[in-house]
Amino acid sequence: MTSRLRPAIFITSPVFRQPAWGSNHPLAIPRQTAMLDLCDMLGWMPADELRPTKAASVQTLLRFHHADYLSAFRNACIDGKVSRDVRERYHIGTMENPIFPGLFERAATTVGGAVLAAECALKGGVAYHPSGGTHHGRPDKASGFCYFNDPVFSILTLLEGGIDKVLYVDLDAHHGDGVQDAFANDARVMTVSIHEENRWPYSGALDDRGEDGYARNTPVPKGFNDSELAYLMDEAVLPLAAKFMPEAVVITCGADALAGDPLSGMSLSNGVLWQAVEALVGLSKVSVVLGGGGYNPWTVARCWAGLWGVLSGRKLPAVLPDKAQAMLRGLESDLVDEDEVEADWISTLRDQPNTGAVREHIKANVKTLLA
Repeated sequence: MTSRLRPAIFITSPVFRQPAWGSNHPLAIPRQTAMLDLCDMLGWMPADELRPTKAASVQTLLRFHHADYLSAFRNACIDGKVSRDVRERYHIGTMENPIFPGLFERAATTVGGAVLAAECALKGGVAYHPSGGTHHGRPDKASGFCYFNDPVFSILTLLEGGIDKVLYVDLDAHHGDGVQDAFANDARVMTVSIHEENRWPYSGALDDRGEDGYARNTPVPKGFNDSELAYLMDEAVLPLAAKFMPEAVVITCGADALAGDPLSGMSLSNGVLWQAVEALVGLSKVSVVLGGGGYNPWTVARCWAGLWGVLSGRKLPAVLPDKAQAMLRGLESDLVDEDEVEADWISTLRDQPNTGAVREHIKANVKTLLA
């Protein structure tokens, strides 16, 4: 049984269960399948809460991405290879952004899900698209494992649906550069990004407010803990949001900010991320929640499954069912050694809180953000 105060919709597609990324890539882990399996095993996927999505059309993709890039990308996916010129110009067919079977359909379906999520949210409530969050994508090239930029399409759909002000908050460990730049000159969109300092893409400095001042960034130090995120939310993000008065909220909730992620030095628990998302969706009757980065299959699957439980008003189990534990026990990752897998990653959904002191560095950031 659920006790929801608002409608909650889960956007999904069989495409997201298909093998992807080949081998020797940080995303070549079963994070989507494990998350979907967890939700299934917990009985959290009733048909009336699911909305299947399809691939976005080329016409839709052209609302943000350039025609020459789309053509080159599509041809590369058909041929399974790229020329040196195409690789250098569009950043596809690289170690970072490889070409693999089913890639174009997967990337386009991610955008289709983001559009559908916004359309569902416009009817009132929260739409959850955990396979989204490709926030580094550029109009004319791939970037940071992102071929298209689905958060941009969610925001565009909300604006075209009559929303006058959209707040975009990025909780991924990496700066949401592609989204910030996409709306750098649009006063209808405020972008806020909390990300690890001195981490790729090495943008989003504290004094970076975008071209016209509609962005706010707070790079945080390694070891960023639950108390520090709660402080930033209460003292900076929520006050900024109150001043902006958004009519809709879009959130990228990357799981790479969690403790145990191999591509981040942040140390959050999934519980504090859920609290942050809950506070943000509470700002508006129209909310879209996306996934993002995350390179530890145990922490990603549990975070995003638990987030769906929170958003849909379900009671989270203290101990996972035996079937779910067996599934988690069978996961593998080249980026996480066997002896690094913690017992709680197998037996529970909720992490142990990682509270601590709020460093002066964080407090100083708040003063700068609000200035």
